[in-house]
Amino acid sequence: MIGFLFQNRLNITKTIRKFSIDPDLNPTGAEFHSDLSSNIIKHGDDLDEESVDGSIPLHGSNFDKLSHQYAILVVNFFAPWCYWSNRLKPSWEKAAKIIRERYDPEADGRILLGKVDCTVEVDLCRRHHIQGYPSIRIFRKGSDVREDRGHHDHESYYGDRDTESLVKTMESLVASIPTESKKLALEDKSNDGIKRPAPSAGGCRIEGYVRVKKVPGNLIISAHSGSHSFDTSQMNVSHVISHLSFGRRISPRILSDVKRLIPYLGRSHDRLNGQSFINHRDLGANVTIEHYLQVVKTEVVTRRSSHEHSLIEEYEYTAHSSLAQSLHIPVAKFHFELSPMQVLITENPKSFSHFITNICAIIGGIFTVAGILDSIFHNTIRLMKKVELGKNF
Repeated sequence: MIGFLFQNRLNITKTIRKFSIDPDLNPTGAEFHSDLSSNIIKHGDDLDEESVDGSIPLHGSNFDKLSHQYAILVVNFFAPWCYWSNRLKPSWEKAAKIIRERYDPEADGRILLGKVDCTVEVDLCRRHHIQGYPSIRIFRKGSDVREDRGHHDHESYYGDRDTESLVKTMESLVASIPTESKKLALEDKSNDGIKRPAPSAGGCRIEGYVRVKKVPGNLIISAHSGSHSFDTSQMNVSHVISHLSFGRRISPRILSDVKRLIPYLGRSHDRLNGQSFINHRDLGANVTIEHYLQVVKTEVVTRRSSHEHSLIEEYEYTAHSSLAQSLHIPVAKFHFELSPMQVLITENPKSFSHFITNICAIIGGIFTVAGILDSIFHNTIRLMKKVELGKNF
């Protein structure tokens, strides 16, 4: 017997919003739109040609000096094992050579193209938060130095990687130096939005909803790029869950009305809300955080009148979380299963005649109890009188 396993993987973007945040979970900018970087990046077709060394090797001892010496320093952070870094290398070196010939670093001093091998300069790449290769960063002299920490607040280049596009971008950077103000470092929107502020040591906030079928499945949050390789040792998927629930969100008014039928309803509707799952690097790198969710559907049927029914669907769930080593890119994984059991709560209001019958039964019970107590009290008094008469005789 041969079995087949079918998997349906969905890349969801329309119902998900993403924002950059700092280490304190505060937003650092506007909503991030992935459509700018999702386009196919053009590469050069000169892989087989002999590579020329046009860019300057940078390392920890000369990086700060050169970043303050030249008006613009464009750096290619790469890894020799990365496929996309090797695709970029010929075009990058050719573009660097052309720029050096047009803008002599010694005579002009406005622009310099450099490169950093992140497998050698590990500390330098970690200081600039390099997690993907290649990463092209643009450093501007003077206008982009943070006063509190003293390091550069720079931009990332996400445009095409062929020689012609790189040269065109570098020339546009040089042309803006004499006329633009120092604030150009973060406000430049030229070149069709291919430059954006480079990622910092913070993270991202993801919000939205996902439509899934009522079958077991996985919701996976991971890094993905069609033109970069990631350094998994620098990735940390620690996260804080603000809200996670299944089904449509129930308004507080309706939920309070339903709680009169079952007081504890809704307590496990959002069990993971406000919880933090932090990887303090105790397990090392490549740590995946997994959540196993068991979902139970609850239906509440209420009757507002003799002919009207209201149906409310509530999805409660239990959660168990764990941290585990992974051989691939670390992810935040939510594995959910729907329980075959279902809770059905039905409200059946009683008729008026049933109410009258209950009232009569209660009243009759009161009279009966009162009669019994009166009989006991009366018999007790009679018995006491008989005893007193017997003593007198």
